[in-house]
Amino acid sequence: MNLENKTAENVNFMIEKIKEKLKVLNIGAIKSTHFDENLYDDIKEIYEHVMKRDSFSPNEMQAIAEELGSLRKQ
Repeated sequence: MNLENKTAENVNFMIEKIKEKLKVLNIGAIKSTHFDENLYDDIKEIYEHVMKRDSFSPNEMQAIAEELGSLRKQ
């Protein structure tokens, strides 16, 4: 997957991988359709941060969830 291309497919891929890595319990709460391609760079930054880590504290998980929440479409 070439994440340099700012596509809806890549947004979907990154959101799904973030959810898997964080073991999101309420999977329905985070959907790739909630995010606009215009925020691609922000989503990619979160994705890269999440993928390079092996584990997260509860506070870190909360902060990531809040950041994703701030990027959701209004």
